[in-house]
Amino acid sequence: MQEAEMALARPLTFAERLWFRYSAQIPDFWLYCHNILFLFLIFSVAPLPLAFIDINNSKSLSKYKLQPKIRLPSHAIFKCYKDVMLMFIFIVGPLQLCSYPTVKLLGIRTGLPLPSGWEIFFQLLVYFLIEDYLNYWIHRLLHCKWGYEKIHRVHHEFTAPIGYAAPYAHWAEILILGIPSFVGPALVPGHMITFWLWVALRQMEAIDTHSGYDFPLSATKYIPLYGGAEYHDYHHYVGGQSQSNFASVFTYCDYIYGTDKGYRYQKQHLAKLREQWGGEQNGEAYHDPSEDQKSK
Repeated sequence: MQEAEMALARPLTFAERLWFRYSAQIPDFWLYCHNILFLFLIFSVAPLPLAFIDINNSKSLSKYKLQPKIRLPSHAIFKCYKDVMLMFIFIVGPLQLCSYPTVKLLGIRTGLPLPSGWEIFFQLLVYFLIEDYLNYWIHRLLHCKWGYEKIHRVHHEFTAPIGYAAPYAHWAEILILGIPSFVGPALVPGHMITFWLWVALRQMEAIDTHSGYDFPLSATKYIPLYGGAEYHDYHHYVGGQSQSNFASVFTYCDYIYGTDKGYRYQKQHLAKLREQWGGEQNGEAYHDPSEDQKSK
């Protein structure tokens, strides 16, 4: 540790001391493999609370469900989890391992000094913006006739998505959409800790947008241009013929290229109908209140 302080010509910060103690005896390859562990843990734990809410049909929280008439039984949720875990084991895990030489070649470092908080923030912002832009166009291409029928339809088996269905997809889609995730770190390489955060946050964001719930006090509502669960849920609700809301994180691409017009029209139309019929806004995101009146 004294050698590290001499090399930096300053004392190590508390965080740097922790990192030095942890990483000094661990090969870079095994540090990189932490990504796989993070993916397994986040995917297994993060969607659990909402899965329990769905299974128990909590009345106090059901009003925030975007498609309340569609509820999956516990065995269907478990099957989704099992299928995705198999995909992680046989596709995502090996892909992560095989990409290690590329990560080293790109210059993602593991040593000291650690990046500052602002450096991490701006690098993550670049990663999100680049991945979001590339993901938009790939996702849009997957909605062409051949791409949807051969590949993307698997992901759309869940017309009312759940957190565990975020990475539920054809193996080819997993590989294709994995590419944009590496472009940002390739163009703006940073520290391994930044890369860990990028993988973890991107996974958590995907789970959030597929959660099927729109909570009014969600912290993500304060992120500018963030799409969120309601935005992406509409894309699943419309289904295979959807030509709207292709963006994975932010909404700027859909707005610039005009692929959010159907979504915005639907929101405006339903807002007027709810005002007219006195319908609830939460828990009926795509439900036309006038249909209830007609059925009476």
